[in-house]
Amino acid sequence: MAAVFAAGVGAGAVNSVVGSGTLITFPVLLAAGLPPVTATVSNALGLIPGSVSGAIGYRAELRGQRRRVLKLGTGALLGGLAGATLLLSLPADAFETIVPVLVGLALVLVALQPRLGAMVRRRRERTGDTRRDGGPPLYGGLTLASVYGGYFAAAQGIIYLSLMGMLLDEPLQRLNAVKNVLAAVVNSVAALFFLFAADFDWTAVVLVAAGSGLGGYVGAKVGRRFSPTLLRAVVLTIGTVALVQLLLR
Repeated sequence: MAAVFAAGVGAGAVNSVVGSGTLITFPVLLAAGLPPVTATVSNALGLIPGSVSGAIGYRAELRGQRRRVLKLGTGALLGGLAGATLLLSLPADAFETIVPVLVGLALVLVALQPRLGAMVRRRRERTGDTRRDGGPPLYGGLTLASVYGGYFAAAQGIIYLSLMGMLLDEPLQRLNAVKNVLAAVVNSVAALFFLFAADFDWTAVVLVAAGSGLGGYVGAKVGRRFSPTLLRAVVLTIGTVALVQLLLR
């Protein structure tokens, strides 16, 4: 029980700053004896408070982004619901091959984000494109990422940051704030679906929820102080560790 609570704290903090907190809690829940699907469902329910507290911690960076959050949040809701449905329909190892590929690609995009963002801005200037919401590519990409998030959620935050960093002309901290809201939406809609359609372990849910709620708020307080360069370095470091863990599973 202490290990599950501690994993929840760590996952909540990591999710607020980067994402990939599931890679902390999921192995601990498996080690505690939960079957894979039950562990995934319990984890999704337990991480909701961490996502919400992380979003609250980043509320200053969310100012002026209401319209963006509502639009992207709609895609996150639909994608999260689709992913939760797939979790209960497909074999437990259905995403094992594609997940490392997605995470690796996301890390490359995060590393190249300043250069890619500059290229996108120059292209907009040449073409006269005045849209600043990322258009269909961002909406479609984040919706698909949310399908994956509803299914497993490991490193979904890194995928969100990579897409938004490439297609939106915003500071990384403001994008991180949006990422936390989208993760909260996906976790919540998937969890509500699981409440009526899957088995979960209430003890694990409560322990992860208590830990992630605390960790999410603390992580947001610390993460907001990072410079863009440091935040990107943290994303790449944690993301690389997550990728190695996924490849070795």
